[in-house]
Amino acid sequence: MLAAPAWKPAPGCAVRYRAGMDDATQSIELVYEDADLVVAVKPAGLAVHRSRLVGREDDYLVDRLRRQLDGPVHLANRLDRATSGLVLVARSREVATALGEQLMARTVAKTYLAIVRGWPDETGAIDYPLTVGSMTGERKPALTRWRRLGQVEVPIAIGRYPEQRYSLLELMPDTGRYRQLRRHLHHAHHPIIGDTTLGRGEHNRLFRQYFHSHRMLLHAWRLAIAHPTTGAPLALDAPLDATWQQLLARFAWTDALPPAPTPPSAAAAS
Repeated sequence: MLAAPAWKPAPGCAVRYRAGMDDATQSIELVYEDADLVVAVKPAGLAVHRSRLVGREDDYLVDRLRRQLDGPVHLANRLDRATSGLVLVARSREVATALGEQLMARTVAKTYLAIVRGWPDETGAIDYPLTVGSMTGERKPALTRWRRLGQVEVPIAIGRYPEQRYSLLELMPDTGRYRQLRRHLHHAHHPIIGDTTLGRGEHNRLFRQYFHSHRMLLHAWRLAIAHPTTGAPLALDAPLDATWQQLLARFAWTDALPPAPTPPSAAAAS
């Protein structure tokens, strides 16, 4: 447990801020680009496209990408507005179909990072059926695997508990149900910090007040796919934003992140 004097409210903690929404003209970071495929890094707080779930907005990832790339774009995967990270973008409907087939076949390896309440086991899986397109309807199988990368005990009282426990998790969803990671971690009693729908309000407030964290701490970190036209293996990472970086440093988790896996072709050549 870290020493109590280190835990002070962050400056400006009363300011309300929506990450990713400060400048609708800001360019989207791209970690891969060719004539067929773009892989973009969506900031937290930016909706991917118009939807009844996000209300009335005038700034969307798909619109920024159309302006930035000056042409058609087709999003192959989706992230919640509050989630940051990698989004696959096809430059044609044919490529979008090819990416969709990989996603449906579950051959795309997806890895997320999350900071959650509590100390779950070092490794585990949540096998719990979920609805597909919304919070209601027929449930279908859903599986999420996790690996704990770090844990911390914070000497700040909430209720009858003088210290609070948090963990850094690597999450590997085998399926892609509606809000799967958020719902699975809520079901496991380890809600994601900053989740205003399924999380714990007192812990979200603690992170806002003491750590200046005004976002949900879920990040679509890594993807491993076959290129939709060439078949070449691609292993891609989404850089962490300033909020993530300062939390990792403050909790001494910077060295806890595993290195990126080597793509099969590179491993064979070495």
